[in-house]
Amino acid sequence: MDLQRYLLIGAIALLSFMLLTEWVQFQDQHKDSATASRYQTQRDRPADAEAMPNVEIPPAAPANEDLPTLPAAEAPRPEAVAVQRLVKVTTDTLEIGIDTRGGDVVFAALPQHLAKLNNSDVPFVLLENGDARTYIAQSGLLGERGPDTKQQRAAYTSAKSDYRLADGTDQLQVDLLFEQDGLRITKRFEFTRGDYLINVRYIVENTSDEPYAATPFAQLNRDSSKDPGVQSSGMGMGMSSYLGAATTSADKPFQKISFSDIAEKKYQKTQQGGWVAMLQHYFLSAWIPAPDAEYNYRTAHMRDGTNIIGFTAGRLVVAPKSQGEFAVKLYVGPKDQERLEQISPGLELSVDYGFLWWIAQPLFALLTWFHGVVGNWGWAIVLVTLMVKLLFFQLNATAYKSMANMRRVQPKLMEMRERYADDKQKQSQEMMNLYKKEKINPLGGCLPILVQMPVFIALYWVLLESIELRHAPWILWIRDLSSMDPYFILPLLMGASMFIQQKLNPPPPDPMQAKIMQWLPVIFTFFFLWFPAGLVLYWVVNNILSIAQQYIITRRIEGAAAKAATKA
Repeated sequence: MDLQRYLLIGAIALLSFMLLTEWVQFQDQHKDSATASRYQTQRDRPADAEAMPNVEIPPAAPANEDLPTLPAAEAPRPEAVAVQRLVKVTTDTLEIGIDTRGGDVVFAALPQHLAKLNNSDVPFVLLENGDARTYIAQSGLLGERGPDTKQQRAAYTSAKSDYRLADGTDQLQVDLLFEQDGLRITKRFEFTRGDYLINVRYIVENTSDEPYAATPFAQLNRDSSKDPGVQSSGMGMGMSSYLGAATTSADKPFQKISFSDIAEKKYQKTQQGGWVAMLQHYFLSAWIPAPDAEYNYRTAHMRDGTNIIGFTAGRLVVAPKSQGEFAVKLYVGPKDQERLEQISPGLELSVDYGFLWWIAQPLFALLTWFHGVVGNWGWAIVLVTLMVKLLFFQLNATAYKSMANMRRVQPKLMEMRERYADDKQKQSQEMMNLYKKEKINPLGGCLPILVQMPVFIALYWVLLESIELRHAPWILWIRDLSSMDPYFILPLLMGASMFIQQKLNPPPPDPMQAKIMQWLPVIFTFFFLWFPAGLVLYWVVNNILSIAQQYIITRRIEGAAAKAATKA
């Protein structure tokens, strides 16, 4: 009868496993199809299909005016800019869509970072303006004579609608032209091979007899939609990467401004240099002005739900019959700490390791060093886990000795509980006498673990936040350490190792606690099913090393106790 029951349970478990894997594969295929369709639509959609917002500015702009705000959705759209086109730019690192109305970047895909590992034709889309998401980078010159006025955005023209970085060249220049009433403005985008940083320059030629004045601005507009970068990364247990805006200042090198903060209260600060950014898992966009000038930084929340962070610069004044220029940089790409640090101070902190960054940074450096040696991020995780275990070897040994001694005297403790079941005070007194006699610290197994917890949490964030692990393979079936194990082998190994480790520990004295502890491996296995494979790999290796160390120490202590009992 028991055999039939076990066979039935096994069959149900196997069927559930097969259904779960099929469901995951179906979900991935469905997401792949939807992502590919959205990418193609965004990339090829003509610009006149985009409902780009106008920019509203005051009649007279002060030297450091606020960010331009967006008018109501029902505001009339001027016929002069009713029909636009999208200028496509392709380099080895970027696929960019620039709307000639305003010269805004309304689409950005990253060919070297795929949306899904098993679909090499669809790059990850960071900026887009469609049904699924609104996330664009705007910039312009606010002035009464244009190109951006209270009524409309600049109507630029372009010599071509498609630009490509040619083989053998490292630079690509894309010019948009605006001409009106003795004013000739070139909005120039400069791309560099192998880089995600775009130089944006405004070259103003004033051929009129009157001075020209305008206020440069740059801003990032994003709705509050979910982060597309975490759809399959398997984050859990309430820990997820930050999604929102960020900026910097002299007193705060890195300051988060969440979408809820933007909706509740406007941020405003005037300072020299700096940057503004929109952050999500693994990727960011950022405007970086010249560091030697003063800017007015501000956030805004629009009625349509759009969140804005940006800045305005001091007036650009161009005398009659002369030329002036304003330049700013736009970064659209991965959270590469080394590159971001080169671009602007504090921007590298967008790789957010939380309050334990001072532990996480050395761990990341160690992980990177091991990767340089072995050439595989999975084995680098294994080696880092081993180094962490070696670092805490003696501390762990103390904890395991305490657990082993607790396990050794467990029969005596159970006897005391039965003997003094009706006298809790006497029971506690006798147990403390036993601990003293056997030289056991009942908290000895807990304190070392608590000391190590900050290191474990910091390593968790390193593995969670590092772009280097995205789509990084390990061995065999693990082709992406940042995504869940497709066959749940690592989570099952983690659950089995946790069960074995639990058997080496002394059981809790309370029967109810003991039953709860027996279910913990099952519960944790279920949680870890959707965790990134890199995190589960770390946990499995850590458990295996802990089991080996704990088993050796337990055998030694129990063997020594058996010899002492034999001699007695």
